[in-house]
Amino acid sequence: MSESKEEIVEAILEIEVKMFLRVPTADEPSCRAHMEDMQLHRRGQFATWSPRTCASYLDDLRKAESAGENLMTMKYARMDNLIPPRSVNPRIDEIVAQFIEWQGRFIVEFPNIMRGGRDMDDFANYLKSELETYSDRTLELLWADTQGCRDRGENMSVEVYRYLAKQSGFESIEEMERRLR
Repeated sequence: MSESKEEIVEAILEIEVKMFLRVPTADEPSCRAHMEDMQLHRRGQFATWSPRTCASYLDDLRKAESAGENLMTMKYARMDNLIPPRSVNPRIDEIVAQFIEWQGRFIVEFPNIMRGGRDMDDFANYLKSELETYSDRTLELLWADTQGCRDRGENMSVEVYRYLAKQSGFESIEEMERRLR
């Protein structure tokens, strides 16, 4: 892999933003007005992934782009149940189950950070719809990342928000939680 993880993540975000801006919608979503926030959250997500997983996902995006497919459109169409699943890989449900467990613990530990966030059903639907756009290779690599994190006793939801806290100028996730009280 000749690109650094940071370069890979920036290439991912470049393609995701292009795809996201082309998602057809009846109403203009508020997140389009806050693209920097969306990119910050995505960087937080990718910060928890291995470089190999990031590179595989970038490959997924590039292949979709070459085929004229918009993975963001597919994700949002799946969220609204407008199209059938793109993938039925069993890793999807396994990854979603692990993230639901992590997210549930995170909400209990950091309720102020999560105030106004997605409820668990919406969180699960969003995650599953996104995972359905990933290749089998990316899903296997993400599963390995997920299991490695779990085996180390870590929580990827906490790690995402730890990254976001630092990027938002907080010393720690705990300081972020206290300041949002």
